Amino acid sequence: MNIQTKLKLTVAAFALSVGAAQANDDQVEVLHWWTSGGEAAALNVLKEDLESQGIGWQDMPVAGGGGTEAMTVLRARVTSGTAPTAVQMLGFDIIDWANQGSLANLNDIAADQGWDEVVPEALQRFAKVDGQWVSAPVNVHSVNWVWANKAIFDENGIEIPTTWDELVAAMETLKAAGVTPLAQGGQPWQEATMFDSIVMATGGPEFYKAAFIDLDEEALGSDTMKEAFDRLGVMRENVDPNFSGREWNLATSMVINGDAAFQVMGDWAKGEFVNAGKVPGEDFLCFRFPGTTEQVMFNADQFAMFDQGGEVSPQQAALATAILSPNFQSAFNVVKGSVPARTDVSDEAFDACGKQGMADLAAAAGSGNLFGSMAQGHGAPAAVKNAYYDVVTAFFNGEYDSETAVVELVDAVSIAQ
Repeated sequence: MNIQTKLKLTVAAFALSVGAAQANDDQVEVLHWWTSGGEAAALNVLKEDLESQGIGWQDMPVAGGGGTEAMTVLRARVTSGTAPTAVQMLGFDIIDWANQGSLANLNDIAADQGWDEVVPEALQRFAKVDGQWVSAPVNVHSVNWVWANKAIFDENGIEIPTTWDELVAAMETLKAAGVTPLAQGGQPWQEATMFDSIVMATGGPEFYKAAFIDLDEEALGSDTMKEAFDRLGVMRENVDPNFSGREWNLATSMVINGDAAFQVMGDWAKGEFVNAGKVPGEDFLCFRFPGTTEQVMFNADQFAMFDQGGEVSPQQAALATAILSPNFQSAFNVVKGSVPARTDVSDEAFDACGKQGMADLAAAAGSGNLFGSMAQGHGAPAAVKNAYYDVVTAFFNGEYDSETAVVELVDAVSIAQ
């Protein structure tokens, strides 16, 4: 970590500590990384819900789409004894904090609201630790989506690709027409998120599970994994030269504005299209990454309630209850681009992409094709995820060839476990 990054994180931690000191009993202090336009619009749904109950919202945003910076700030807050009321978290981070005894017990609220009956088991794996509810799931995101500018596809005679070869042909057509095919943000979590889809498409669900959930060394070091890196190299050849360090939402804006044809990104990207007034099927297309039409690699944003030194506070109870209310689940996820964390929410208010997402999730869950995303912290613990980031981003930035990347991936995962 360079000096500038350390300085920014130190300043952020200090600011958050000051904010915590100013919080009062009628507020919830919420640490999160939802800072893009679409994310902020979705979060406002939750703020308004609580304000209607007389509960104030003390916003503690920490920019960074993967949440890494937010977790760094959180550690500083907890160490200083000023834990926030609630924190946005993903996957194994929730389990890690629960195992440290830092999270409040939400069992009474969960029992009263019937969470066990309506929250899918795959989400409960991360929301419950040793039988204790420690977080409230807000949504289910899936990462194996492609978001495309419909006008660019139409102008270049491109049909939605369903195979890797068709995707490559589409990118060649676009490059020949002078169009940047792929909008990409050059950050480790974004490159790893795209690689999740490539690995699934290259090796199939059994291979993905073996490599990224079971962490099988043979799968990680296989020729199939080398082929996946080769395909990632092809994607690298189709980005613009200014991708390095770009935030994900700026890459989405490139597609919205016609500066690039498509983006491979989780369905939070849809919130940016919606926030820009774009309509699915008219202005943009949403489709599964070629070769992954039957699979869903997911993450689920959840709000963990930090133990404030006693029982769950009334404000925490109100926040948790609001998050999993059916009305909120619909209103929030319509704006966010994700799908509800409850199985009993109607898809009536959702647009075409939302309806497809809900149908895909139900089908994948029923057929055994629902998998936690490695890049989004739902495949393996944080140390392994970060090792995965390091290798994928090194390859994407030209430090390794595909053969070297496979060897480095095996070593990195082995050391991280």
